[in-house]
Amino acid sequence: MDQTLPAATGFLVSAHPGGGQGLAPVFATQGSHAPVAQALRSQTLDAVLVHSGAPERAVARSGDMALVLAGELYNREELVSVLPPGAGDGGDAHLLLALLKVYDLHAFRLLNGRFAAVVATGDRVLAATDHAGSVPLYILPAPGRVLAATEIKSLVPEAARTPPSGRPVPEARRVRRVPGVHQVPAGAVLDLDVRTGAAVRTRTWTPPVSRRVMAESDATTAVRETLERAVRARTAGTAPLVVLSGGIDSSGVAALAAAHTEGPLDTLSMGTDTSDEFAEAGVVATHLGSRHREITIPTADLLGQLPHAVWASESVDPDIIEYLLPLTALYRALDGPARRILTGYGADIPLAGMHREDRLPQLDTAVALDMATFDGLNEMTPVLSGIRGHWSTHPYWDRDVLDLLVGLEAGLKRRYGRDKWVLREAMSGLLPEETVNRPKLGVHEGSGTTSSFSLLLMDAGIPEADIHRAKRLVVQEIFDRVVVEGLPPAEVATADAVRQVADRLKESE
Repeated sequence: MDQTLPAATGFLVSAHPGGGQGLAPVFATQGSHAPVAQALRSQTLDAVLVHSGAPERAVARSGDMALVLAGELYNREELVSVLPPGAGDGGDAHLLLALLKVYDLHAFRLLNGRFAAVVATGDRVLAATDHAGSVPLYILPAPGRVLAATEIKSLVPEAARTPPSGRPVPEARRVRRVPGVHQVPAGAVLDLDVRTGAAVRTRTWTPPVSRRVMAESDATTAVRETLERAVRARTAGTAPLVVLSGGIDSSGVAALAAAHTEGPLDTLSMGTDTSDEFAEAGVVATHLGSRHREITIPTADLLGQLPHAVWASESVDPDIIEYLLPLTALYRALDGPARRILTGYGADIPLAGMHREDRLPQLDTAVALDMATFDGLNEMTPVLSGIRGHWSTHPYWDRDVLDLLVGLEAGLKRRYGRDKWVLREAMSGLLPEETVNRPKLGVHEGSGTTSSFSLLLMDAGIPEADIHRAKRLVVQEIFDRVVVEGLPPAEVATADAVRQVADRLKESE
């Protein structure tokens, strides 16, 4: 058993009246599988967990309430403080169960974590994901049975056999070409009636819309301390591996992780034969004294792994897939035992790092828009690293970090002509000056992913003006094959999808 991983990293759950039912899950997430059955007064909860060796710690039962939890909680000390002594012993699932017995579904408002959970009690089923929806959760409700899974592909066979209930699922995104399946909204819990399949949504978190004016010194101190707590909670008393690009985001996480790691920190960088950030990452690795590794992936191989990125993320947004493709390739190349991985991913969203904009109203508009539209994109899904059995987590999308960063007034994010000024200033004492001042470069830019994908399409005869549309069509084509049709990603060729889209666009001219 690898103690660095959560007890469970994924699941397929069936809640229904009557006796047990067999489940045949399909997961991209790598790990051992364990069946679970809990017979309650009015319903039975059956599940299959993807686990790291201790599946019993991902399941909790008390009286007429049972739950399964994939992922982990980061504010355990706070949560335990509102419960009687010993009430939260036994792991995160038992802690959540104790909170539910006190607060009912409002317990999810208290949680800072990276998780998806399903709870069965009475005639109800609660399906919840964390504040950021960072562990995606999908449901297939129907009269007499509610199915839920952390990956769409586990629900596809059941969706083909189960007529959609026709009932609306409040503000939940429908899944492409899988009738009846919806994604649970980020920062929400769905309260479902197992008899009818009807759902009621309760919001458990929303991004702050107000903005705080703070003195520079107070803001930088708050950012450093809040981010440090998030990093410390995610190290889980182990030696994590940090994905390091040499930019301020990942370097800040690496510096804070090094302070909480006994012995040298492990860091890792990825590049291609056309572009890399090895020199910049090396500066940070040398400064921190980390055990550093560089992985080079040929560009052709990188683009060939597009089906694996779509298969893992289950996203159909081409921009998101471009961000996630180099990460997918990196995780797939990471051999050895399962690791707990920290990244600097996601800092650009609350800090508007990708918006080179000096006008503060426009900058804050960008932050508000990005925070209003991140849900359902699956940027943070742990399945990306889970396809090799690893567990990744992103401190910049900690609930408390987001509350702070999003809520800072725009002038602290763009100041003295510098993007992400408050973060750079907060990290200035921990990192080399050249790292603190290094201009922003996205992971898709630093690896050459965006330009290489565009060139692949143009070589297929697609006009430059149609490139973005073609990327969307290629990603949708691959999604339909590896998620909806269930083909193994190794059997789906990126080049074939590109040719099909190119031919389709020519025919439509």
